[in-house]
Amino acid sequence: MVNQSANAAANNIVTYGSSAIVALQSGAALPSQFLTFLLGEEQFAVGILHIKEIIEYGSMATVPMMPACVRGVINLRGAVVPVMDLSARFGRSPSAITKRSCIVIVEVEGAGGEGKQVLGMLVDAVNAVVEIAAGDIEPAPSFGTRIRPDFIAGIGKFNGKFVILLAIDRVLSTEEVVEMARSGANDAAAPPLLS
Repeated sequence: MVNQSANAAANNIVTYGSSAIVALQSGAALPSQFLTFLLGEEQFAVGILHIKEIIEYGSMATVPMMPACVRGVINLRGAVVPVMDLSARFGRSPSAITKRSCIVIVEVEGAGGEGKQVLGMLVDAVNAVVEIAAGDIEPAPSFGTRIRPDFIAGIGKFNGKFVILLAIDRVLSTEEVVEMARSGANDAAAPPLLS
């Protein structure tokens, strides 16, 4: 009986990215459904358990002294929700707004155990919700990607194509954004260098 349980547990082990391994070790369920979206020509995906809603790009208030990747804040039914430009977050030029641009509202872990935080991410277009089995997800490569390796939870295979599964808690890390804002404020407050 014990051996059967151990074998069943061993068969459930998958290797797809560090966040998935952490989820396995913690006993948390792995997402099998993902929302796919485009940034430029590249397709990315986020586990659907993080998604709260998708809204059209609308009016947005800019916030001074924020890092370039923070596009602004929106009023979401009375709540102030920061919106991050994923393209800028990945070190690319900010997303151009088109009629397909939209904001995906997600819930991520807050910095320092502050609980869940609601953030928006600006994407070029939302595609679909797809099902990707754990066996069709490969570990994130340690090099050769155009975004930071720690932003990638894995590479999913879907319809003969690859889709980058984002480790959204890291991509939208509020701790990192606060640090970027602080360093930007320090740079702005620093006296100009003499030549």
